[in-house]
Order: sequence, then structure tokens, then C-alpha cells
Amino acid sequence: MFGFDDKLKILADAAKYDVSCSSSGGKRKNLGGIGDSSASGICHTYTEDGRCVSLLKILMTNYCIYDCSFCVSRRSNDVQRAAFSVKEVVDLTMNFYRRNYIEGLFLSSGIFKSADYTMERLMLVVKKLRTEERFHGYIHLKAIPGASEALLKEAGLYVDRMSVNLEIPTEEGLKLVAPEKDHQSVKQPLDIIKNEIKTIQQDKKSFKKVPLFVPAGQSTQMVIGATGESDLDIMQTANEFYKSYNLKRVYYSGYIPINSSNSLLPKIGTPPPLIRENRLYQTDWLLRFYGFSLNEILNSKHQDLELEIDPKLAWALRNPQFFPIDINKASYNWIIRVPGIGRQSANKIVQARKFGRLKEYQLKKLGIAFNRAKYFMVCQDSIINKGFNYPEIVKKSILEKNPNPDLVNPSTQLSLF
Repeated sequence: MFGFDDKLKILADAAKYDVSCSSSGGKRKNLGGIGDSSASGICHTYTEDGRCVSLLKILMTNYCIYDCSFCVSRRSNDVQRAAFSVKEVVDLTMNFYRRNYIEGLFLSSGIFKSADYTMERLMLVVKKLRTEERFHGYIHLKAIPGASEALLKEAGLYVDRMSVNLEIPTEEGLKLVAPEKDHQSVKQPLDIIKNEIKTIQQDKKSFKKVPLFVPAGQSTQMVIGATGESDLDIMQTANEFYKSYNLKRVYYSGYIPINSSNSLLPKIGTPPPLIRENRLYQTDWLLRFYGFSLNEILNSKHQDLELEIDPKLAWALRNPQFFPIDINKASYNWIIRVPGIGRQSANKIVQARKFGRLKEYQLKKLGIAFNRAKYFMVCQDSIINKGFNYPEIVKKSILEKNPNPDLVNPSTQLSLF
């Protein structure tokens, strides 16, 4: 038998492979209880304003009835097993919160006995935290594929965000490493949660008070590099799930080799594809916030992202006919397509040019990456630029001035954007 500290160490370590705990958008108010998630949301990384926040990230148990080759908690893996009781998770969360160790809870679990049995225990944890402990901090709960609709709906009343991991981007890849699973079992809870959120939103139009239900939305996670999907395959799946289930986020987790018995998986010692993971996040951002279509970035001719350069620069180099743009005339939607100019800088440009035509020195002060952007734009004092006919020369020049250190040391965890 393990002591409590031993169980905590085992189950916290097993939870580290789930990256989908970054979160925002909680709206739960503190009405006299403990904690408050309404200010900026709780996450396991840095917030948009640069503040580092923390949460308790654990598994309920690492026992599991499934034998997914890519998972450290698979039933055939020779690891120490442990399980928390409902009361232990509740007490641990409250004790850590009162000591100011954490600001919220991220709770997942291996599946033991059955999906409903596991989901019921997870639901009881969050229910007790909300109703008995009056805890109003952030809670992110992993929904269990195959659990009943009633349990999913009840759990949704007590959490801020729910997520269901897709695991492998394609059904074919999933069958190779987890033949007991399928994508449909993930789509079902995502659909239930989406429809209940929509129902609650409709009820708001007719009733003064309606219960909160997953106010920060839902998300999913895909393991990258365990099987042979192209970047196009991955982003097609992400795009489909964003549209079909109104997801807040899709997370991309570079596979860390942990299984030597399956020849289909990368060998132990193979570095995780962190640069590729980063490029997928950048592509995700371009699709959601920069107005790009998937076909512009990835298509049958370009099925994988370039590791040397970011996807926006790669797109611009493939499409010299659109450049340069006149920074003093172009719309916001075109300015944000210029490599080296982000959304905040584009807004600053649009506001600043109301007071006169912008020159090079002014653009540099607005925080753009000028050494990259200069190839794709003209301003008031630019030398006449009719575009470029040699993308490879431009690419080489940019890389010489801004070498990518991550390609030299790919084992370092990258920032997302």
C-alpha cells in the first residue's frame, strides 16, 4: 500500500503527458465561498498578460482497462499503480488552495472498471468541491469517452471547462496503436456537451437565471508524431473538430517515446517533435485569428509544414504576387498577413496612420519584426519595391539575420507563438 504522498507523486507524474490544461474564459463568480475564476482564468502556463498561474494537475488513477501503445498508463505497462478516493482529491485540492499552492484543478483519470464508473467518481469530486466546499476556483475536467449523457451533463454544471482527448489525429492511426478505441467514442461526448451549451444559451433568452454549464467551453488533444499522419492530416482533423463541436482549443502534444514493444512507434530515445508541434500551433493560430484558410497553408502540394520558418512566412514566400502591400493603404486583414506583423501591431498601424502616412522609423517603433516584414511591404519612404521574384534568396536572407536556435537544440520546449 502506498502512502498519500506516494500516490500524489505517481498520479501527478502520470498527468504530465496531458497538455490540454491551458485554459481561459471562466465566468464563475465568488458568491461567498472560496476561490474565484472570473478574473482571467486559470492555466498551467503563462496567461496572456505574462502572469504565471498554477493548478493541481492529477489523475484520479493510473489504472486503465485499455492498452494504448502510446500511453504511459496502458494496462500492459509495468509501472506503479495508484488511485485516489473522491474525498482525497477534494481534501487535497482544498488544502493546496488554502496554502496558496494552486489556483485551480485539472482532473483526469485512467479508465477503471467502466467509463460510467470512472466518470461518476470524477463528477462526485467536482460536485463536492462546488456544493460542499463552496470552491469557486477554476476546474478543468476530462470527460470519459463512453460515459452516459446524464453523467456528462451533471459534471458540466460544476466545471469551467471539459475536454475529451482525440488521441491520434486519424482513425487509421488510432487503430494501429489503440485498436480498442475509435473516434466516434470521442465525438459523442463532445456533441453532448456542445448541444447542452447551446441549450443553456437559448434558455438565457427566456429565463432570468440559468445554470452555468461549461462556461469556458471544451477542448481536445492530439498526439503528434506517434503515427505517420502528415501535417495536412492533422490540421484537417483539427479544422473539422473546431467547426463541428465549437471547440475553444485543439492541443498538439509531441509524442515522447515510452514504449519499446511496438515497432510502429518511434524508438525510445527519439527526441519529441517539439518544433513540429510549435509549427502546428502557429498554423492553428493563423486559421483561427488571422483569416487564413487551411488550403492556403497546407494542401496536396504542401502536406507538411517547414521547420525552418513559420507557416505565415512560408505562405508569403510561396505567393510573391500578393506583395508588397502598401502599409498606408492596405486593410487590416492584409496587414496581418505580412510576416513579422502580429494582430496588435496591425491594430497600432491602422490607428497610427490616421494621423499621417507612416515611415520606416515609425513602423520600427510599433513593434513589428521589421527585418522580416520589409520584404513584403512598402511605407512612405520606402524605395520603390515591385515585389520579389526570388523567394529562396529572401528566405536565405531572413534566416541569416534571424537564425532559428530551436533547430540547433530541438530538445528545448518552445514557446507557442
